[in-house]
Amino acid sequence: MTDPTPVTRAVRVLPERALRALSEFFRLEAAGGILLIGAAVLALLCANSPLVSVYEGFRELPVQVRVGALDLAKPLLLWINDGLMAIFFLLVALEIKREALSGQLSERSQLVLPLACAAAGVVVPAAIFWFVNRGDAAALRGWAIPAATDIAFALGILSLLGSRVPVAMKLLLSTIAVIDDLAAIVIIALFYTDQLSLTALSWAGAAIVAMFLLNRRGVRSLTPYLLLGVVIWVCVLKSGVHATLAGVVTGLMIPHGSRRDDAAHGEEASSPLETLEHALHPWVAYAILPVFAFANAGLDLRGFSWADALTPLPLGILCGLLLGKPLGVIGAALLLRLFGVRLPQGLDLKATVGLGLLCGIGFTMSLFIASLAFSNDAARFDSGVFGVLAASVTAALAGFIWLWITLPKDSRDEH
Repeated sequence: MTDPTPVTRAVRVLPERALRALSEFFRLEAAGGILLIGAAVLALLCANSPLVSVYEGFRELPVQVRVGALDLAKPLLLWINDGLMAIFFLLVALEIKREALSGQLSERSQLVLPLACAAAGVVVPAAIFWFVNRGDAAALRGWAIPAATDIAFALGILSLLGSRVPVAMKLLLSTIAVIDDLAAIVIIALFYTDQLSLTALSWAGAAIVAMFLLNRRGVRSLTPYLLLGVVIWVCVLKSGVHATLAGVVTGLMIPHGSRRDDAAHGEEASSPLETLEHALHPWVAYAILPVFAFANAGLDLRGFSWADALTPLPLGILCGLLLGKPLGVIGAALLLRLFGVRLPQGLDLKATVGLGLLCGIGFTMSLFIASLAFSNDAARFDSGVFGVLAASVTAALAGFIWLWITLPKDSRDEH
């Protein structure tokens, strides 16, 4: 009998508390994914019905916050994209830090397969998008749109298959998506930054230093970190760097106690990071992401035809997500097999193809990057949204049908 893979071994040795947390994570993400899909469908219905004026009025509703000389006035859509999504990125950063310190990203043997799959799943779609749009410099700003995987949407599709899906498959998909999110954060920071205000960045830097000193001194209360996080968000918003990166910085600065730290504070003591992550997760899954989807997925399809899908911008997104993602993920997994890295138990080549198809569901992060890439180009933004929606729906259907056919009818894998 062959030895189990690192991912499978990790599943088997997880303590009961970790298994409960993992089960809760999958439950939240899967249910949130179904709600996400519903919000997107509702947005499309509103945008293509007599309710379109109400829907546009909702997105353009002016919202102003003024404190002394500080005046923030934006339409509601930008408050959602700059404010609520900062909380989403805070949660992403918390998940990445936890995984890096005590989870699936903490051991090299557990990291090789998802890291290679995620890296190829970013590079190959971006290369395909570049090739399709190489003659249009403005469209090339959207090269990162097909680079990310929407974990909530993907797990929502997997949940429809019930117990037939092995837990190792969910774990591998989740780890790939976490690494995808980390890559997207780096891409946003490097390539989607406007003109910088050094004064605002200096104040943000001072707040980050203060947060770092709190962490080094062992301060475990969340209150000072969150207050400084608000300061960083305001400063970053005014600096030209996208405001959601403030959520990333704040999340990375929240302390995550080791086992020794937890023992020193008592057996029941919990990590501040895990406390905040558990508190935020339901809000993000059930409120923030559905609101984001509703505000950004409302595309008026009455002006589009199937011929529009063949224009370079949406075609590049379609090919990147539907072809590039599966080719990158599956190709990396097959290449690693040549070096002795096996797939997790319960995943054969056919199931891996289904996993690769589900990785083509870009949705949330793809829509977000499209809003950054084409913030001043409404026509290209609409084309980008069209490509993201078409690709994500097609990837979801293709992945579901493929896995429905290939997965065993009665999975005995542990859950």
